[in-house]
Amino acid sequence: MKWLTLISFVFLLSSATSRNLQRTARDADHKSPIAHRYNDLKEETFKAVSLITLAQYLQKCSYDGLAKLVKDVVDLAHKCVANEDAPECTKSLPSVFLDEICQVEGLRDSYGDMADCCGKADPERNHCFLSFRVHQPDFIPPYQRPAADVICKEYQDERTKLLGHFVYAVARRNPFLHAPAILGLAVEYEKALKTCCPESDVGACLDEKVRQISVIKERAKHIGVKQKHGCGVLQKYGERVFQATKLTRMSQKYPKAPFAELVKLVHDIQDVYKECCDGDMVECVDDWSELMTSMCSKQDVLSSKIKPCCELPAVEQTKCIMEADFDDKPDNLPSLVEKYIDNKEVCKSYEPNHDAFLSEFVYEYARRHPEYSTELVMRVTKGYETLLNKCCKMDNPAECYANAVEELNKHIKETEDVVKTNCELFNTHGEAEFLKGLLVRYTKKMPQVSADTMLEIGKKMTAIGKKCCSLPEEKRMSCSEHYLSIVIEDMCKRQESTPINDQVSQCCNELYSYRRPCFTAMGVDTKYVPPPFDPMMFNFDKDMCTSPPAEREVQQLKLLINLIKRKPQMTEEQLKTITGGFNTMMEKCCKESDVDSCFGEE
Repeated sequence: MKWLTLISFVFLLSSATSRNLQRTARDADHKSPIAHRYNDLKEETFKAVSLITLAQYLQKCSYDGLAKLVKDVVDLAHKCVANEDAPECTKSLPSVFLDEICQVEGLRDSYGDMADCCGKADPERNHCFLSFRVHQPDFIPPYQRPAADVICKEYQDERTKLLGHFVYAVARRNPFLHAPAILGLAVEYEKALKTCCPESDVGACLDEKVRQISVIKERAKHIGVKQKHGCGVLQKYGERVFQATKLTRMSQKYPKAPFAELVKLVHDIQDVYKECCDGDMVECVDDWSELMTSMCSKQDVLSSKIKPCCELPAVEQTKCIMEADFDDKPDNLPSLVEKYIDNKEVCKSYEPNHDAFLSEFVYEYARRHPEYSTELVMRVTKGYETLLNKCCKMDNPAECYANAVEELNKHIKETEDVVKTNCELFNTHGEAEFLKGLLVRYTKKMPQVSADTMLEIGKKMTAIGKKCCSLPEEKRMSCSEHYLSIVIEDMCKRQESTPINDQVSQCCNELYSYRRPCFTAMGVDTKYVPPPFDPMMFNFDKDMCTSPPAEREVQQLKLLINLIKRKPQMTEEQLKTITGGFNTMMEKCCKESDVDSCFGEE
């Protein structure tokens, strides 16, 4: 375990500020990828990121077990730095890590079918391994915090080992979280410890900090989900859609930046994402560092809001820049109507290069509307593209696209109405009633889904309402559509392996930006035939009265779902009558000495 003492997280704090990670050549100009990246990152960081990479592939492996694999990778890096022409040194970094994994003794015993990935050629081998990653796996026990005196002594005596364990714990629980984010979280974790260990009452201080550390862990989950979603968009919908989402976001965030500068930034982000999404965390860290350095060198062109971020250590810059506020819009931006609708020569600009024309439209539209969601900007752009494709074939195109504003406003009104209606429901009736309303609506749309899964989906959507409806009005749409897109993507993944119904299939096959409106507009599944009546589905006993409140709530919500499954066409009035009767029965029977007999009579 000698190598553990070398994972110096000084990199995370002091030396990172001075290290110049700007590179003048890409991998193609290097004989040995591993030597190239090792020289860029230096030993300490290379080891830390190798640990993250292996922990995300081998989630069941012990810390000590991974240490041996990391040592093998670092030994190879040393060899290749000394001689880039050595036989193993020309291998790509993913191949280096996967070759190491495939030599693990007892791989099949621990991971089952995942061992079959070793029989595939690259890059299929890597894609195979990635498919076995488990987000927040239940086979990893919850973290148990050591006693206060123990954790502070370990921090004082073996700081690198303690932080190494933190990185290992976060990486294996969040296999889709990119390495720069994990290194950034380690910095926050250490700051919490640094504050408490000098205190006289360490335990009380740490208890206070538990909330902060819990926030760190929750943030890790959220970032991991968002990054996994970004990878999903890139892999499922391709570069064009991924670039559109990023160009929209960057145009909203950096509205003063020139179009050409943002187009270059989007392409750079995509290149880095490809490496991160492929699980290549060494290149992921290295290239994110380079990208942040590049952005900071252009902060005057991009945005004044990232200036404080660029003064931070390198490892903290990524998180800071990603979370920085949107810059203020430039003053007196002209209306787009004149350029894109009133202009009779629009087709002459559109036809030579559709994508270039539409990219500039996205930039101009998004920078004027930071309050709109990425998905809405993409729907407006798609609507405009569809209109031009039709109109530019006509004798009088300008007359055809003259009503574009009215057409595009339909997308805006639909989205604004959905956000307004749902936030009013949430803020007026509260979390519990909002969840019940969602369960009723979505069980009618997807009655084939199990009660457990429907409850899970409903709770995720309610959490979105809680998070987004508390924000200022101008931030609600972007927040809610982004997180709903993630929930929908998860539903559509399940649909692939376990088909739900034709309606869901149709919505999942929609364009990325059109899926949410499709699910919103989805009606009752008229083809659904309820299963034969099962009395056990509506079995009432004393547990309905004596269970803890949280369990009682789950039981009652599942009853509600199963009731809708029995009769999806049920009207709101019928549902109110039945739920009213149920509440009366509960109030009466839970007061009786013989609860079961009362339930039987009722």
